[in-house]
Amino acid sequence: MKHILLFICSFLLTGWGIAHLFPTKNVVKNFGDISADNKNIIAMEWVNEGATLIFLGLLVLTITLADPSQYISRLVLWSVFGFLNILSLISIFTGFRVKFLPFKLCPVIFTGSSILILLGGII
Repeated sequence: MKHILLFICSFLLTGWGIAHLFPTKNVVKNFGDISADNKNIIAMEWVNEGATLIFLGLLVLTITLADPSQYISRLVLWSVFGFLNILSLISIFTGFRVKFLPFKLCPVIFTGSSILILLGGII
């Protein structure tokens, strides 16, 4: 059962990361007439968050497939757990204030994923 929770966490993180990659061009376009540097910065940040979430999801998947009960696996899961909660706090104080619904989902997905890690691998 615990492995299933970690697989769900992996799917959520990887899926949400992929979901960040597809709308990047439209997100940048919706900022209107801004400098090329600002467009590149916004695109970089969206792709960066997507890649980070994909990496975290694949990391959780790799640990789950290997052996989440090993000491080093638990250490990595604790690290991912902590990082997700930091991302959640950042999202609560920034993106959660935006009227666009997907921004409001970020802290829910990050916190939910961290809880899945907690229940599935580190307690």
